[in-house]
Amino acid sequence: MMRFHYKKAVSLEEAFEFLSQNTDKARILAGGTDLMMDIREKTGYVRGMEVVYDISGIKCLSGIREKAGVITIGALTTHAEISRSPVIGKAAPLLAKACSLIGGPQTRARGTVGGNISNASPCADAATALVALDATVTLTSLKGSRQIPIGEFLPGKEIFEPGEILTEISFIQLKDTETSAFVKLGRRKALAVSRISSAVILEIEGGIVTNARVSVGAAFPVQRRIKGAEKLLEGRWPDDEAIKAAGREAAREMLFITGERWSTEYKEPAVGTIVERCIKQALVVE
Repeated sequence: MMRFHYKKAVSLEEAFEFLSQNTDKARILAGGTDLMMDIREKTGYVRGMEVVYDISGIKCLSGIREKAGVITIGALTTHAEISRSPVIGKAAPLLAKACSLIGGPQTRARGTVGGNISNASPCADAATALVALDATVTLTSLKGSRQIPIGEFLPGKEIFEPGEILTEISFIQLKDTETSAFVKLGRRKALAVSRISSAVILEIEGGIVTNARVSVGAAFPVQRRIKGAEKLLEGRWPDDEAIKAAGREAAREMLFITGERWSTEYKEPAVGTIVERCIKQALVVE
């Protein structure tokens, strides 16, 4: 038996007002791909939830736009919209690829990028790509807006202040000298939650990597940049030796952060391999 009320927002202003007064009682419904599973698994009872507050109809929270090289994505934009967007395909192909691999067609059609990063799941594929993109999230309430680097936002549940909504995500589009890739490892080839994911951005001039961004998801408690791996790539010709060294560094950092576990024997070499594969894909210019 369902033990909550349902309310649908009619405007962004109404949403701010309602949530400012019901922060501890309401759960936001955007795409619903995670919340509805939570409700079903708990047979309608989610601790502390008295109201499901549906913001999916607030049109100003959807859409993709570009201005002066900055890409802004509304929090309610779906994974399907991002994966098919010509703007994202050109400005950040690694994000388009990540969103194209989330769930199945139904999940991608309903699930939103804002929900993907707000749920603070370490296996959120969009988050892995957005960390590599150095994205910024905008949180808005009746008090105004504030911008937070995504690396500080994750995991998002502890960041929100009373009445705040994640309204948009922004990042600088990739340069012509930058290439990128996203690679995901799951239990199956499709409809699988990431076991390990990696996103890579490489800036290459004269055959030398001048700037590298390497992020890993699912293998850590929170998606993170692997600074040591980036330094091993920068200032070098990206040959097999450099690529393998970067993969080993990612695996070493995973082991340092998470410690020895039952899965370490599998995950340690797998993390290194996925990072290597991602770097190699980024080096292939289509």
